[in-house]
This record gives sequence, structure tokens and C-alpha cells, in this order.
Amino acid sequence: MKIGHFICILAIIVLFAGFTPPVLAAENTTIDAATNYYNTGKNLLGMNEYARAVAAFDQALASDTTMIRASDALLYTYQGKAYGLIKLDRYDDAIRTVDEGLAIYPEDPMLWNDKGYAFYKLGRYQDAVTAYDSAIRFDQNYTSALINKGQALFLLGRYQDSADAYTRADATDPGNSEAAAGLAQAQAAEAAAGSTQIMIIILAGIVIVVAGVIVWYMKFRKPAEEKIPEKKNKKAKKK
Repeated sequence: MKIGHFICILAIIVLFAGFTPPVLAAENTTIDAATNYYNTGKNLLGMNEYARAVAAFDQALASDTTMIRASDALLYTYQGKAYGLIKLDRYDDAIRTVDEGLAIYPEDPMLWNDKGYAFYKLGRYQDAVTAYDSAIRFDQNYTSALINKGQALFLLGRYQDSADAYTRADATDPGNSEAAAGLAQAQAAEAAAGSTQIMIIILAGIVIVVAGVIVWYMKFRKPAEEKIPEKKNKKAKKK
């Protein structure tokens, strides 16, 4: 082979090698657009740009999610979107997003906790407790879910159950100030409720006794003797 031909072939190979990586990189960028949108959403959450973060997560979910599904990025997309919606006070939308995520990751405690918190903010405290119970079932040491459950139970007037939840939260994270404050509040409310119940019982007893005395008196009292009215003289006395 002549030296000129060899140099020409080598130049073609080098030229091809130089252009190939950018082309492949461009193709990977197109295929994995979901990852780019996910990373954007995650960064925007960190900057408290919740509306823009939610929009980025929506774009990620609308893209081909094959690659992010292979990792935990798809789960984090649902978690991040739900969190952003909660921060925007869009609680119904947050619940819908969580349900979409739970359809794929039914045992994820964070999604269940987010659902419980959204219910809590909507004033649906019993639904919140049910969701928190699911979160705790999949992670028994989930301190935040235990604290959130304690708060919901407190607003339901279930003070002893609330105290139990806070006690468990303190056991999972000893010295947690929120758990300690919640426990003290629940115990004080339970004590006050107990005192009120005792007073109600005492007052009810007094009412029953008084009512019994009145009934006895009305039933067994001796009727007063009736006085016979004096007959008036038909004839007036003469003076």
C-alpha cells in the first residue's frame, strides 16, 4: 500500500472517530430527556421554585421514563412533584400525584406520608391517620409519620392515641423536640378530659339524686287535711 493511501485512510478514521461521540451523546440526550427534566425539577425544589419544579416533573413524566424507571429517579419524581404541590397548597392535586406514584410503588412510606399530610391540610383527619398508618407499616421507625399521626389524632380528640404516637416517635428519635411537645400537649389534654368527665359524672349523680328525692316526695308525701268550709247561716242574726 502506498504511503499516500495509508495516510488518507487514517485521516478518514480519525475524522469519523472525532464526530461519533457527539452524535451518540445527542442521541442519549434525546432518549433520556426524562432524566434531564427530573434533575431540573430537583434543583428547582432546592431553590423553593415549587411551581417551576412541578412543571419540570410533569415534563419528566410525560417523557420516555424507561431510564428513570430503571433507577429510583421515577419514584423521586413522584415524591418531588407531590412535595411541590403541597408547598403550593394544591392538596387535591398532591393526592392524585401520590396515588399515581403508589400505583407503581405501593410500599413507599414517603408517598403515604405525603398523602396523609395532604389529607391533614384538607381537614380530613381520619383519612390522614389511615395514610400515616400505611407509611408506618412500611417503615416502623418513620419519625415524621408518627409525629404527623399524633397531630391528626389530637385534632380528632383521641388524646391517649395521640400520646402513644408521640411516644413512639420519641423512641425512634430520642430528644425530638416536636415529639416531646406533642406528647406533653396530648397528655395535658387527656388529663383535662378526664377531669371534665369526672365532673360530668358527679353532676349527673347529683341530678339523679335530686330527681329521686323529688319523685319520692311527690309520691309518698302525706296530703294535707282538707278543711271543711263553715256553713253560712241562712238567716242573719238579729240584733
